[in-house]
Amino acid sequence: MNRLFLYLLPVFAYLIGAVPWGLVLTRLYGRNDLLKMGSGNIGATNVKRVAGNRLAAATLAGDVLKGFIPVWFAAATSAVAANRADPYAALVALMAFSGHLYPIYLGFKNGGKGVATAAGCFLVLAPPAVMGACIVFFLVAWTTNRVSAGSLAGAGALPIAVWFDTRSPVITGCAVIVACLIYLRHKENIKRLISGKEPVFREKGR
Repeated sequence: MNRLFLYLLPVFAYLIGAVPWGLVLTRLYGRNDLLKMGSGNIGATNVKRVAGNRLAAATLAGDVLKGFIPVWFAAATSAVAANRADPYAALVALMAFSGHLYPIYLGFKNGGKGVATAAGCFLVLAPPAVMGACIVFFLVAWTTNRVSAGSLAGAGALPIAVWFDTRSPVITGCAVIVACLIYLRHKENIKRLISGKEPVFREKGR
């Protein structure tokens, strides 16, 4: 594989990760300004509130893929650089994830909370671990009726699941960094969860 591609892929990963699909899709379909509606977040949960289920599903898919695609290319370099495949793939994953959190196209502000993009990255790095974290997410989100609670639980479970799946200190360290950043991006949600003011995603009787 071309060495120039290897050097540029982390940059491309950031630029791809920085694409705010929620904002792009809602504006493309002439919906309300996502940054000024609901929670103001560019992720699928807020898109659902502002523009409905179909655009939310498309946003979720876009956010997952922008983590998955660059990390998949990074993993394909293992045949060329087997001795540093883990660090390189972890670097590319962190760049794609950082792009979502701090998108250059929005002035490094108004980024998402990273859950879907993190899932896309680790679907390449540790697929069984993602499945385990997703199970935790759905169980907690359903029982608490709050997406943020599920996201926090899933993020907390991810590094543990990654370690048991890969036994790689590098990939597990990457998962720890990602989980910490997800918690940091959810700090307001954590405050609302503690105070009992976090919005539910499923109204009673539905």
